[in-house]
Amino acid sequence: MKAMGIIFSNIYDSTLGELTNHRTVASLPFGGRYRQIDFILSNLSNSGIYKVGLITKYNYRSLMDHLGSAADWDLRRKNEGLVILPPFASGNTGVYKGKLEALYSAVSFIDNPYYDYVVVCDTTVLCNIDFKPAIENHIKSGADVTVISNRELNDNAKKHPLIIYADKKGKAESVLVDSPSDELAYVGMGMFIIKRQLLVDAINESHSKGYVHFEKDYLQRHFNDGTLKISVYEFKGTVLRNENIKSYYANNMALLQEKTRNGLFGKNPIYTKVRDEMPTYYGEGSKIANCIIADGCKLHGEVSDSILFRDVTVNEGAQIKGSIIMQGTRVGKNAKLECVIIDKNVTVTENAELKGTPEHPVIVKKGETV
Repeated sequence: MKAMGIIFSNIYDSTLGELTNHRTVASLPFGGRYRQIDFILSNLSNSGIYKVGLITKYNYRSLMDHLGSAADWDLRRKNEGLVILPPFASGNTGVYKGKLEALYSAVSFIDNPYYDYVVVCDTTVLCNIDFKPAIENHIKSGADVTVISNRELNDNAKKHPLIIYADKKGKAESVLVDSPSDELAYVGMGMFIIKRQLLVDAINESHSKGYVHFEKDYLQRHFNDGTLKISVYEFKGTVLRNENIKSYYANNMALLQEKTRNGLFGKNPIYTKVRDEMPTYYGEGSKIANCIIADGCKLHGEVSDSILFRDVTVNEGAQIKGSIIMQGTRVGKNAKLECVIIDKNVTVTENAELKGTPEHPVIVKKGETV
């Protein structure tokens, strides 16, 4: 049994607004020193899946810079490793309408008889999962597709891309798309296990019929007509879904809780690009409380309940609360920031004041001066 991985890097770019105007959702910084793609790449590598295709479409310069040779994830290999699948591979330069269309651009990569199964993954769902037992469960179940899922708190106001109701053995009984969950529902995590040849056939058939959405046009359609057997593999660990600005902010803030950190990083290592930075400098008058601080920062002001990425400078008298400050930002003297997401290389001038709320954080775009 041999499995390969497929990762979507662009599918949900539009849901994260200004944060993904000039980068893919896969390369979006998270948690002080990581990019979102680090989590799924680490999960695949830790699970012994070393043949990985990354489907990308546009704005992928920063993603390629971050990945480099992929050696940091043990994916620089002679016969396998990480392969970036850009749009010119298919000649199609339009925006992908859905996962099936994106997969069609990578069908020649997937159609490799050396591999038996494909693990298809998003980059907006962050967790620490071992795929080996999930693949074993898939084989044992005899299903055509296994949907890796978890249970979510009942929230009738929130709709999920994929909801599965299953029996005690994990066999799907109902498949819903864009539906709220309840205590009996399994919520899809954007991770699927499927036989390679079945996926290739599904991609080609869907392309010929103009179908583009994997969950709706393939899973739900064929499950409802009785031609597709679906099973559920329940993941019981920590799951963070960065589906929009609100959830991205909330999930970064959740890392300040020990339980969330242990759930996301405690099982297997999460790798990222190695940068040799000097240690963070804490000035004599600095006050830091309940923060995640990356290396290379220079801190002279007050910072609480916040995430600071590498090489952030906080000058004297500045106050930062409940904020996400990305790499290379300079916060001027006596500035006040609360519930703010500041992108890379921003200059916050002296005495500036920015205040948002957890539901609507203020966003400052990359390279701006405010």
